[in-house]
Amino acid sequence: MRADVLGVSFDGLTMDEAAQRVLSLVESGRSAYVCTPNPEIVWAARKDAGLRDALAGADLTLPDGVGIVWAARQLGTPLPERVTGCDLMTRLLETFTGPVYLLGGKPGVAERAGSVIRQRYPAVTVTGTHDGYFDDPVPILAELSAAAPRLIFAGLGSPKQELFMARARQVLPGGVMVGVGGSLDVLAGDVPRAPAFWRRHNIEWLYRLLRQPRRIGRQLRLPLFAGAVLLKKAGLRRAPKP
Repeated sequence: MRADVLGVSFDGLTMDEAAQRVLSLVESGRSAYVCTPNPEIVWAARKDAGLRDALAGADLTLPDGVGIVWAARQLGTPLPERVTGCDLMTRLLETFTGPVYLLGGKPGVAERAGSVIRQRYPAVTVTGTHDGYFDDPVPILAELSAAAPRLIFAGLGSPKQELFMARARQVLPGGVMVGVGGSLDVLAGDVPRAPAFWRRHNIEWLYRLLRQPRRIGRQLRLPLFAGAVLLKKAGLRRAPKP
């Protein structure tokens, strides 16, 4: 089942199903990428054709945020649960055996995240790391090709990570890329994850806002997103039945 939220199509999968789907993509041996849009990304895609095309071309698109789950329910195509990039990364590291590459964050973040992976997940081999501060993707693509990871965690921020993954799939011989936003900062220990209580009650966004007040500009887009969803819902109700 798929759900359309303001022009972005999401796969209706649980966390377990999503992790299994990613592992199946890995086993296929082909290059693929997974997007995890939140409401801010969906809203930005309305006016960014490149981002919109990158999301549409993903092999798997998962709802990162309770706002997407709420919107899908309002529009009559409910999703089973949110599948955040951070949680998906953790689940994959717990079950995956093989080489991974970490791409993103400020200089040093990916390296520290790699050290954490080596300590916590000995079955995973970190074949390379690189920060997210680059303009020319060609050297990165060459490095990825040489490293030959089977799983790549891309924490470049949106829209850079979606655009990068869409381009990389066209040139990499294999490997599944998963967009994880700022999750490498969390894994490295630079940014704390919201405690379980906040995540369980779907208010992780509020925890992050309280810790990082500068995020208020981004959060102000959420009412616009919600308003657009409700307008679409009203339009669906008024639409004549076939």
